[in-house]
Amino acid sequence: MNSLWIDSIKGFSKFETLNNNLESDICIIGAGIFGMTCGYYLSHLGFKVIIIDKNTLAGTTSFTTGKITSQHGLFYSYLNTSYDMHFAKDYLEINEKAIQNIQNIITKEQIDCDFEIQNSYVYTTKKEELALLEKEQKVLESLAYHTELSKNMSLPFEVEGALCFKNQAKFNPLKYILGLSKTITEKNGQIYTNTIAVDIEKDKKNYVVYTDNGNIIKTKHVIMATRYPFMNVPGFYFSKLYQSTSYIIAVDTKKESINDMYINVSAPVYSLRTAKFNGKDILLLVSGNSKTGHDYSHENPYDTLKNFAKQYYPDCDVLYEWSSEDCISLDKLPYIGKYSSLLPNVYVGTGFKKWGMTLSNVAANLIVDEICERKNPYAYLFDSTRFGLFKNFDEVKNMVVDSTNSLLLNKLKSSDASLENIKPNSGDIIELDGKKVGIYRDKENQIHAINPICTHLGCLLTWNDIDKTWDCPCHGSRYDAFGKNLYGPAFKDLEIYQ
Repeated sequence: MNSLWIDSIKGFSKFETLNNNLESDICIIGAGIFGMTCGYYLSHLGFKVIIIDKNTLAGTTSFTTGKITSQHGLFYSYLNTSYDMHFAKDYLEINEKAIQNIQNIITKEQIDCDFEIQNSYVYTTKKEELALLEKEQKVLESLAYHTELSKNMSLPFEVEGALCFKNQAKFNPLKYILGLSKTITEKNGQIYTNTIAVDIEKDKKNYVVYTDNGNIIKTKHVIMATRYPFMNVPGFYFSKLYQSTSYIIAVDTKKESINDMYINVSAPVYSLRTAKFNGKDILLLVSGNSKTGHDYSHENPYDTLKNFAKQYYPDCDVLYEWSSEDCISLDKLPYIGKYSSLLPNVYVGTGFKKWGMTLSNVAANLIVDEICERKNPYAYLFDSTRFGLFKNFDEVKNMVVDSTNSLLLNKLKSSDASLENIKPNSGDIIELDGKKVGIYRDKENQIHAINPICTHLGCLLTWNDIDKTWDCPCHGSRYDAFGKNLYGPAFKDLEIYQ
């Protein structure tokens, strides 16, 4: 599964696998946009930085939309209601600063990443949702942030109204990360790929990061930039986060496409922007916001997106299709800061809720200030040690139910599936001699069998017939059809049955 961003890069930078023991001031686990932004700032401050990643650069970031915006849906009404006006204002301010920070980095380092200033809109095609836009506008005006309600825009269909954030931006996120990697290595930072961190252990005042091949990194500070933290305790992030999957297609519309960036108010959610590719403006169309591991019985989301595109661009060609996964906290705010009060000098940034371009820069700046012992007035917004779950009782209840089902009840239920009924290029869980077995029948009709128990905390996996993956409904880990781990928090592959 390739994204447009991956194929837009020629001569993708290769980095070595860690094959010896090292020492550093900072060890960053994860080479996505958050980890690389931390590495950029810290290497420029003179710290000795080592970045490791289980795959290659920009694993998750390569599958995002690359929108750089402080307009995170209709979020400021939520913040004002759930917290207060001051809280909402600070959240807006730090995300607006992040946009400027990213532009400053691009300008200073001369990174060619198709950066472009554009307006961002939340729109609706339903009259009954206009009140939601008006409510959001009223909150923003009280924050001294001027917005406009409009009906005139470049979408190929009519809308009832749209709320505009001016001077937002978009870019090619993979080109941006490659630019960061260049300047990090120029500042003597070291980057290692295909290197899996399997544990972190305190060693007096410092830490030891253990890797899958037996090598270690001794370091003063550790930054967990793995999207979903892989250490379960302390921190207990598995009880505070879930993962959600979105689906994306890249479309050559064959005619003039949209200006600016768009997302609609309510489900089914559609997000739109264009991207430069081979000299053309290619439309990126996004939909879906389903909890990973759940509800794969509905219409194929790629087909839904293609039908949407064909409705307005009948002659269009679909060039790419891919999915993207992100962490969402139960109170909709990221966790940024200390990993746990029990682990000083270990930091985390997670729960970016699909707005990781700005929030990754926010997180990097907050953690750099922590390491440098500088007080940041916005740190309280994202307190990583908070545990205020019961503001969102429904989310808590859903997580408990999902975990109970996948950890216990579904394991006890008999499977209705049979080996004979599994079609080529599809999978399911069957029972053999009273034991659950995950079966994938490939396109050549060959059978591949795995133990369908997640290597993270032991939840029963589900088969995703859209992406041809084994997904965990508890915490969102994903494995390919043959059992190879793709996304955390799990980092081990599934057991293979011969």
